[in-house]
Amino acid sequence: MVPTTRRTAALGIGSIALAALLGFASFAQAQGSHTSRTFAGAKVNAGTVTHVKEGGKDVLKLSSDFKVPDTPDPHWQVVDSKGRVFLLQRLGIKGDKVNTQITLPDYVTDVAKVQIYCAWAEVVLGETMFDKVLSTN
Repeated sequence: MVPTTRRTAALGIGSIALAALLGFASFAQAQGSHTSRTFAGAKVNAGTVTHVKEGGKDVLKLSSDFKVPDTPDPHWQVVDSKGRVFLLQRLGIKGDKVNTQITLPDYVTDVAKVQIYCAWAEVVLGETMFDKVLSTN
């Protein structure tokens, strides 16, 4: 009987350790990055946005398959859960360089949608959402 008790105890401890490991992995993923759905719109239909925390700041990063639209003045734009719209940085910078990531300003308290907006034509070129509203700060 003693061997069975030891085996049962070992299995119990192993199960607890596995549950703790899985719980830690879920917690780490919840604290880590969040990736949006694919962009959809008139001019932007590829790529995603990933939200990460870097140095205590909220950062949005475009995926490598994102294509900058061939429009005069594309910008990052976010919409919060209250419908407030925040026009942010221009996508293109000097030369052929692109702002593939931005640090969200402190006044953006959450993100419901990420949009690519043409400031010249005043039109949304494409937008995406995360599975749930992202709380920032």
